[in-house]
Amino acid sequence: MSLAYRLVYENLVFFAIATAFLGLVGWAWRRAEPYKLPQPLPDWFKVWFLSVQIGGGAVPLMALGWCLWQGYSSAVAVLTGYFVMLGLQVLSESLSLRQFRSVVFVMVPYLYLPYRGWQLYEGIGLIAPELTWLRWLLIAEIVLWTVNYALDLAQLPRLLQWKLDETAS
Repeated sequence: MSLAYRLVYENLVFFAIATAFLGLVGWAWRRAEPYKLPQPLPDWFKVWFLSVQIGGGAVPLMALGWCLWQGYSSAVAVLTGYFVMLGLQVLSESLSLRQFRSVVFVMVPYLYLPYRGWQLYEGIGLIAPELTWLRWLLIAEIVLWTVNYALDLAQLPRLLQWKLDETAS
């Protein structure tokens, strides 16, 4: 089985499992109040969101374009899988938040971000040996998405709108 087919199969299996899980959880919590993001968003959110768009989107997209141009098929397969799964995560978040207004929205990154880390880690070993700069880019992406995951975890009480005890010291 070629590398591209193996990666497509791996991504499809993950997507099917993640979607089934999110669908099951959404069904189990179907009677919960419709979910909406807590407002206002913190000031730092815009800065972080822009840095993730640039670091996690624009920079790897430029790398994908360069690898396409140079004909590095293994790098193209790795980066294409990365973008497909990133797009499916955004689609899952958008549908769960805007279409279904489900608390499942909060769970989506907790499934997709560890898988993205695995994709990137696996990609380091799959790309051509002469693409050292791309290996370093994938390592930087792992760091970026790990920090994003930690930030998501830190925001969990806010996203679930847990009330603060103002009397606690």
